[in-house]
Amino acid sequence: MKYQLVLQWPASTIEDYDAMIQTEDALIDGFGDDHEVDGHDAGSGEVNIFIHTNDPKDAFKEIKSILGDRDIWREVRIAYREIAKEKYIILWPENLRDFKVI
Repeated sequence: MKYQLVLQWPASTIEDYDAMIQTEDALIDGFGDDHEVDGHDAGSGEVNIFIHTNDPKDAFKEIKSILGDRDIWREVRIAYREIAKEKYIILWPENLRDFKVI
């Protein structure tokens, strides 16, 4: 797959980690064959879920459909990049200007 899409939100407790695992499981169960959850990481006060896809905008639509009513949606940041590149293109929230994976 050509792109890596990242979901990211603040987290610092074991409950936050558990919520990340539940979110990751919901994405695995909800995605069709076009997108693949590639794992997660936690640290530096945030969690990240990594998704491989050939169509990041379609993946975003599916993510919003799967997660749009969950509490994390208020704080989630979503961006993607070509796997071979480093610069992220922000999808959500629309007013976000900077995105990094630490």
